[in-house]
Amino acid sequence: MLANSQKSFIVKNTSTKHGFDFCGIAKAGFLNNDAKKLENWLHQNQHAGMQYMENNFDKRVNPSLLVPGAKSVITILKNYYPSTTSSTPLKISKYAYGQDYHLVIKSHLKKFYNDLKMQLGQFEARGFVDSAPVLERAWAVNSGLGWVGKNGNFITKQQGSFFFIATLIVDIELEYDNPFVKDYCGSCTKCIDECPTEAILPNKIIDANKCIAYHTIELKDAFINKGLQFKFDNWMFGCDTCQDVCPWNRFSKPHQEKDFEPIPQIFDLSTNDWLSLSEESFAATFKTSPLKRSKLQGILRNIKFLVQPSST
Repeated sequence: MLANSQKSFIVKNTSTKHGFDFCGIAKAGFLNNDAKKLENWLHQNQHAGMQYMENNFDKRVNPSLLVPGAKSVITILKNYYPSTTSSTPLKISKYAYGQDYHLVIKSHLKKFYNDLKMQLGQFEARGFVDSAPVLERAWAVNSGLGWVGKNGNFITKQQGSFFFIATLIVDIELEYDNPFVKDYCGSCTKCIDECPTEAILPNKIIDANKCIAYHTIELKDAFINKGLQFKFDNWMFGCDTCQDVCPWNRFSKPHQEKDFEPIPQIFDLSTNDWLSLSEESFAATFKTSPLKRSKLQGILRNIKFLVQPSST
């Protein structure tokens, strides 16, 4: 029978084999402090009414409600920093350059889990990639991989913050990493100072009501708040400003994932090209892209908000 330390060694080696960049392991348990933070954030309506953030509160802070008998939480990080960035006037968040990360990482995660079962024997697990009630950043901190910055993003000392976070909750005991207890943001306030809409508040709180990423991706209304007019710095989909100015991201390295390579149109379409794009062309070009989340109607709303005065 393998010792917990041997099992953890296998987990981390296998994560590398399946294309993940970092792997950490935490003991499953109730996230007491994070539960209080989440409850306060919701109470202050700083989630901008995103209903899915209110749902399944108990599951977000208690992994045993997602996997009965959960004993360990494996956190794995996948780099998405591109080798080149778009120079077109309309800006798109780097995470959306290539294929939808949900699909890409879920595929890697499934292979990772199946490989582990071959080596460790049968065990129960569930994998999550930013689409379920899991506090990924909290588990990433608990597993010793890094800290949450003032901009609310998870940051590693080795390569900054341009990472997707995946979580595998398992019902087997492993050897656990020490939680990351230091905060290396120090006195730096670049992300706060440079946020175009002043959405970054003290104590690592993000007010989604002001966040560009929320308005250009999550907001389903026909119009964007005209009080934010001319403050979006040409971000058409998402926003990377707080990450781009973060000193830790000087250590970012280009990813090695072919599915995250930019869809050519991300770099090639002009503003007029976007505005004249048909539903059929959009669906064909971006059928596996994160941009489909906003749909063409949302993309056009965002662009019009950027290029013409609001009439609402």
